[in-house]
Amino acid sequence: RIAGEFAAIPVRRVPKVKVGVVGEIYVKYSPLGNNGLEQFLRSQDCEVNLPGLMGFVQYCAYNPVETARLYGGGFWEKHLSEVVLQYIESMESVMIQVLRDHGYHAPLPFRELIQLTGGIIGRGNKMGEGWLLTAEMLELVRAGYENIVCAQPFGCLPNHICGKGMINKIRELHPEANIT
Repeated sequence: RIAGEFAAIPVRRVPKVKVGVVGEIYVKYSPLGNNGLEQFLRSQDCEVNLPGLMGFVQYCAYNPVETARLYGGGFWEKHLSEVVLQYIESMESVMIQVLRDHGYHAPLPFRELIQLTGGIIGRGNKMGEGWLLTAEMLELVRAGYENIVCAQPFGCLPNHICGKGMINKIRELHPEANIT
C-alpha cells in the first residue's frame, strides 16, 4: 500500500548523474560517519543509491553457513543460519516484488547478489563487509550506477583491503565503473 501511494505522487523525471555508496555499515549510512555524503551528492544534483540494510542482515545470517561449508561445523552452524536466512528471504521476495510492481528500482535477491562475486572474491572473505562490498559494487554498476563511493572508516584496515582491493578487478570487468 505504501509503495502504491508513493508511486501515485507526480514526479518530473530529469536525467542525473547516478552515484552508488557502499562501504562499512556505519560510515555508509550515518551522516555523522560520512560527513553528510548523501546530502552532499544530492546537493550536486546526483541520484544517490545506497544498497539496503537488508542485504547486510542477510550477509550476517549467511556467513555462518559459508563458514560451516568451508571449515566444517555442527548442526547449528549449518542449519540454524540457513533457517534464519530463508525467513529473511521470504520477506525480501515480497519487498522486491512490491517495488517492481510499482516501478521502483529493486535490489537483486540476496542469492543472486552472492553469485555476482563468483570468480572475483571468495565468500570466505568476511573481514569487515568482506565479499559484500564487492557484490554491492557489482550490483550498482549493473544497475547503471557506475559512479561509486566506497566509504571506509579511517582505521579499518580489513574494509580498506576488501573495498579498495577489488576496485581494479571490477574496473577490469566493467571499464565504465568509476570507483573512489
